[in-house]
Amino acid sequence: MSAKLTVIFYIVLCLEAGLVLTLLPWMQPFGLGDWGDNFFLLYFVQKTGLYGLQQIISSGWVRGAITGLGLLNLALAFWEMWNFRRTVGLLQARETAPATAARIPAIENVETPATVDLPDHQRRDDRPQPAAK
Repeated sequence: MSAKLTVIFYIVLCLEAGLVLTLLPWMQPFGLGDWGDNFFLLYFVQKTGLYGLQQIISSGWVRGAITGLGLLNLALAFWEMWNFRRTVGLLQARETAPATAARIPAIENVETPATVDLPDHQRRDDRPQPAAK
């Protein structure tokens, strides 16, 4: 159940972000003003003195790049919708995997530092290893 909800929330997040990033640079919703003349951008430009930043952000190139990110989010949401069962199956398989698979296998026959006599300038893994049989 949690795997299904995770995928559903991810799809909704991608759809929302995609719609906002695709439409916001080109529209003026809720009286927010133009993309290049919004309150937060003007406040930031006035406080930092980076007046060229307003022209860069209001250019069509930046608007197009933001719209491209939005379309990428929308494509990702639709891909996740198309592969919903596969993604949920992979998440469920990961949840039910045995806990021993996640652990690091035990290392056998490890010499403790007290039994190894090395000079101060050498590390234990600098020693020559015995040849494989």
